[in-house]
Amino acid sequence: MNQLPFRTRLMLLPLLLVAAATSAPTSATEFADGTTDLPKPRFVSIKSGSAMMRTGPGERFPIMWEYKRAGLPVEVLKEYEIWRQVRDPAGETGWMNKALLTSQRTAIITATDNGQPRLLYVAPDVKSRIAWRIAPGAVVLVTLCEDMWCRVSKDGKSGYILRSAMWGTYPREKIEG
Repeated sequence: MNQLPFRTRLMLLPLLLVAAATSAPTSATEFADGTTDLPKPRFVSIKSGSAMMRTGPGERFPIMWEYKRAGLPVEVLKEYEIWRQVRDPAGETGWMNKALLTSQRTAIITATDNGQPRLLYVAPDVKSRIAWRIAPGAVVLVTLCEDMWCRVSKDGKSGYILRSAMWGTYPREKIEG
């Protein structure tokens, strides 16, 4: 890039910054205090069937919610030592111990206007054959995302769904599982 004219380098810089911001993290450095160099915000999921969300970063803070759904996606907003400030799919924000979270990418299927199941396709195209239908509220494993489409799986079934039909990924974020 140093061989490009200065003006060209300046024009490319925003593109490089957007590409860096929309790529899924590949590896992390964990510091002595328990924080990481991973981007914030980022999506993770709840590791086990019981996870407590607290009002602050520590066990002395009251429990706001107990989540009993392994795999539920949450968004990490901040880090403080071993604590992660997270937002859940309903918009609730609180703190969880990092031991309760995993980097496995999941998403939750959002509701349709008429309450009908969402459609998953065999290819990333609404004109392709319907692979299966999935109810709003279902948690799926995200295996691939490019542009408007993501490939997801659940219970041995997989298919493509529009990114806008679920919560747990950022617009244009690339995910390669």
